[in-house]
Amino acid sequence: MAKGTEYMKRVVFNQKGGVGKSSISVNLAAISARRGLKTLIVDLDTQGNTSHYLVGDNANIKHTVADLFKQTVGWFLKPLPAIDFVHETPFENLYLMASDPQLANVERELESRYKMYKLKEALTELSATFDRIYIDTPPNFNFYSKAALIAADSVLIPFDCDGFSSQAIMHLLDNIMELKGDHNPELEVEGIIVNQFNAQAKLPQSLVDDLKAKDLPVLNTHLSSSVKMRESHSASKPLIHLAPRHKLTQQFCELFDELEQLS
Repeated sequence: MAKGTEYMKRVVFNQKGGVGKSSISVNLAAISARRGLKTLIVDLDTQGNTSHYLVGDNANIKHTVADLFKQTVGWFLKPLPAIDFVHETPFENLYLMASDPQLANVERELESRYKMYKLKEALTELSATFDRIYIDTPPNFNFYSKAALIAADSVLIPFDCDGFSSQAIMHLLDNIMELKGDHNPELEVEGIIVNQFNAQAKLPQSLVDDLKAKDLPVLNTHLSSSVKMRESHSASKPLIHLAPRHKLTQQFCELFDELEQLS
């Protein structure tokens, strides 16, 4: 990574589900906001885990990210500015562009009309307002993941320390590199985030060593497993607000600092 490059728009992506994309997106964004950076998180996953994590069930969301995409294929609509799709969360400096199940319904039309650059246009517009933007993606290489990778400056790849994840990571990187070559030459793989790491077990360390042996950009900070993460989701409160002194919270803070120092 070139020194002096500030990765303002980060996408968290893995084609495998259950690797902690939403947890990592929300907690890095929450720390960013806590540090005084005006931070936006964009939830492109139809499951809406990130949106629920931040605002729970009772949020009054008028315009979602699905509405942002839908206005690009609705000839009769007067387009709204990107900021109209951004909503406050209960946490200072932290804002959300919320998911919507309608994302699944509009995907085919968006893809057929080749609208993959519309998210990039919207986030470029919002870059004047926000210091940091994090994008959470679906667990597959679909239209929304591609749109996110096109819109981002860098990509973070969660790695959950199992054999399947290790085998799949090279295929994932191939997809990212192909998209980089075709659509976003400035995109960088900022790092692989080792998640749910058990320092006492041999297999996780062996898998991480294997990634490093392949000269892949494994980040130094590893995130451990903890029931506190489930409590954080249930309370709709990021760890930095729920349990600021907890070991996992401190690991997220160290990871955030590592990323900021690299950029």
